[in-house]
Amino acid sequence: MIVSEKPVIRCVGALIFDPEGRLCLVKRANDPGRDKWSIPGGRVEHEETDHSAVRREVFEETGLVVTVGDLVGRVERPAPRGTFEILDYSCRSNEWALSAGDDAAAAMWADGATFATLDRNGELTAGLAEALSAWDCLPRNE
Repeated sequence: MIVSEKPVIRCVGALIFDPEGRLCLVKRANDPGRDKWSIPGGRVEHEETDHSAVRREVFEETGLVVTVGDLVGRVERPAPRGTFEILDYSCRSNEWALSAGDDAAAAMWADGATFATLDRNGELTAGLAEALSAWDCLPRNE
């Protein structure tokens, strides 16, 4: 008997806060999560480290150069042909001008009120608000 396991697809995400406590969000241009807001991130490429993948994804999606810090948390989400294993890292930047690119249709700094509105309206990727709340990483209100 042949047993087929669905693959685990390793992904990373970046938690970037500006000096006012706003969280960097990108609006996904492609599936999964098309037209939903999420933190910058994506798949780890073959032989790429998590930190390298975070830096690459953040730059591609926002134009920001970041320093990657500690692992904040880990989640699993269903993927079309397996499971996404997403490791989210804290990041720092000295730049604040966002420029959406790659698979990001838009980028913004979201304060607590904006984030809560996106959540209420179903505009965040599945599970994002719950994970950030559990990790005590929600954006602050201005």
